[in-house]
Amino acid sequence: MIGGGEIAEGKIGSLLLTGASVHVVAHEATPAIRSWAQEKRIQWHQRNFAHEDVKGKQLIIAATSSADVNHAVYGEARHHGVLCNVVDDPAYCDFYFPAVVRRGDLQIAISTGGQSPALAQQLRQHLENQFGPEYAELVSELGQQRRLVLATQPAGDARKKLLHELAQQGLELASSGNEQTTVIREENQISSGRKNVYLVGAGPGDPELLTVKAHKLLRSADVILHDELVSEEILQLARPDATLINVGKRHGEKRVTQEQIHTLLLHFGSQKLIVVRLKGGDPLIFGRAAEEMQALEAAGIDFEIVPGITAALAAAAAAQVSLTDRRTASTVVFTTSHHCAGKENTDWLKMARHDATLAIYMPGSDYESLAQELEAAGFPGETPCLIVSGAATHAQQARRTTLSHLAALSPLPAPSLVLVGEALAHRRQETSADLEDISSAQAVEAEEETFRAESGD
Repeated sequence: MIGGGEIAEGKIGSLLLTGASVHVVAHEATPAIRSWAQEKRIQWHQRNFAHEDVKGKQLIIAATSSADVNHAVYGEARHHGVLCNVVDDPAYCDFYFPAVVRRGDLQIAISTGGQSPALAQQLRQHLENQFGPEYAELVSELGQQRRLVLATQPAGDARKKLLHELAQQGLELASSGNEQTTVIREENQISSGRKNVYLVGAGPGDPELLTVKAHKLLRSADVILHDELVSEEILQLARPDATLINVGKRHGEKRVTQEQIHTLLLHFGSQKLIVVRLKGGDPLIFGRAAEEMQALEAAGIDFEIVPGITAALAAAAAAQVSLTDRRTASTVVFTTSHHCAGKENTDWLKMARHDATLAIYMPGSDYESLAQELEAAGFPGETPCLIVSGAATHAQQARRTTLSHLAALSPLPAPSLVLVGEALAHRRQETSADLEDISSAQAVEAEEETFRAESGD
């Protein structure tokens, strides 16, 4: 790809869907291209086009703003026998990029022979609405049925008729299931074009815990900017042709800065696309949503917030405990041990209430210091604690202990959360053998005193 502008970005997105190894030659690049380069999905050569760029390549696309450069690229490609496409210049194209609707193994390509790419894109949009993501599952199911029919039925008109009847039945079922997704996309198309960014909560990781609206938006989104901790099962709900960009941060390692996330939001949000900013848990709880909302508002881009199930609720549900209890806990405090640079540490003294349950997000691995700070603030050593890692996922683990014995436990892997409070004690008397208190005497067996999400373990 010679060029790094918005046109090049669209072509690169299509090429990545095919599994192509893409090299980009350009001095400057759009935020999306830069992000792909950081993720190692493409190789970006930040310089001018050179003759050797053509050698050993299967396809060349020229998408610079200079016709002279584009034509020089085409001439070099022809000299080396490499197929070349000069964008928006049919006379210098050995092949065309069709507008493609991808639904798993179902692919519908629309081409106008380079005469009107805009028409091809409009037709694709109509077909995108007509053929939703459910058609990918339909094609897979029909493939299984076809293989069974071919293996069990003799060749002839009867077998052919059966295959057509199965296809017709599947088509009718898929058509009825696509109605709601079509409504969402059409509403966005006939709107002013301003309300096309959604800050969406992905919940703790289980796709079944997504809200219905979040699920519909994932099936409709053109672009999804997702956190590192969003599960692969949830990302698989996206349209096959959607642009997915990982903008997450993990273990202090920043793949993309917050400022770059703002740039991506504004870049895609200013276009007539459905953009989903997908955050783990709920977007309004420790999700930096305030900063992103401020950036969108400053740019005049309208947005909508779609809540999700936050990790504290998923952790409590996993352990079958209540965060509140009218007998002991009338207050729930969401807090974190992680702060931005320059901000003071958490003031635990302000939270030391006997009627409060603390939900401590991103507690880190230093349980000993955490326990000392909480006890110094006035929490009794016998205060019940629950540590949950990977709540509501197949990797879920949890341990129950008391504050005085918290330091004896080996840290659970991130993402994790610590619950502290007397409300957790009422479950203790009724708990089964697979969820027991861990005292200092049991610290050696601590690794075994866990419970996991039901996954056949």
